[in-house]
Amino acid sequence: MSRTPKTCLITGGARGIGAAIAYRLGKSGQNVVIADVDEEGGKWRERQLSNEGIQVKFLRADVSSEPQVKELMSKTAEIFGGIDVLVNNAGIGSPGKPIEEQTLQEWQRVINVNLTGTWLCSKYAVPHMKDKGGVIVNIASTRAFQSEPNTEPYSASKGGIVALTHSLAVSLARYGIRVVSISPGWVDTSQWQIPPRPPSLTRLDNLQHPAGRVGRPEDIASLVSFLASEEASWITGVNFTIDGGMTVKMIYLDEGIIGQAISLLTEDQDLGRALEAMLRKLNSMGPDDRKKFKKILKDLAEQS
Repeated sequence: MSRTPKTCLITGGARGIGAAIAYRLGKSGQNVVIADVDEEGGKWRERQLSNEGIQVKFLRADVSSEPQVKELMSKTAEIFGGIDVLVNNAGIGSPGKPIEEQTLQEWQRVINVNLTGTWLCSKYAVPHMKDKGGVIVNIASTRAFQSEPNTEPYSASKGGIVALTHSLAVSLARYGIRVVSISPGWVDTSQWQIPPRPPSLTRLDNLQHPAGRVGRPEDIASLVSFLASEEASWITGVNFTIDGGMTVKMIYLDEGIIGQAISLLTEDQDLGRALEAMLRKLNSMGPDDRKKFKKILKDLAEQS
């Protein structure tokens, strides 16, 4: 007996992780709606997925705009008869400036798209889900829990998504709506761009992950597919970190770490060990010897 296809709406679905999620859900037999601000990219992705036999529709929408989000949900329900799965994936990055150079407008733009957009889409999807239940999957980030410099707007928005997730899960439980979040780590989206391009990853990029490689959009899509299924019916209100093990790996910058990195980059363990020994010697030197040693290293660098 065949099952009635679910309707899955993926925001930011034209490229990257969102596109991979749309493909995975569509290939499992679900109806797919891609929402994105990039109209050209969205139509390209719609054609690609349609050629794969997927029932797909692209709808242009800016998730930070309340009128556009409201219309997006209404159109999706009109086309496919309802909304069963909402994947809040749309997001933008931080400008990368030091906080004293960040503008209020830059902060607000990231918060409006990433966090407010997730709230708006959830708010306006609920009326189309609550009569029969459904699933909301919010795409957060490991940046919700750890940071690199100058990522305050992005990190704050993703941390907010994790908190919003458990709040929504409790509030929407009465409707039979489950809400979960996923926090990806480093995911290379090259092959899900328009047009696709080959990855440009180094051995060090891959091997620094305990799992042995950088993530792929398909990794996230597989988890979304499971969480949106009946097999995950007892899962709600929680966040799933999927990062190849990076957030559980303690990293202290010392001579050994630098030596290991050189070994990976050059595929020469002897060179890595030699550099490690050299750095240890440098750290034990007095100021005068240290200056001489540093000059030798600089001369070598200039010669190369």
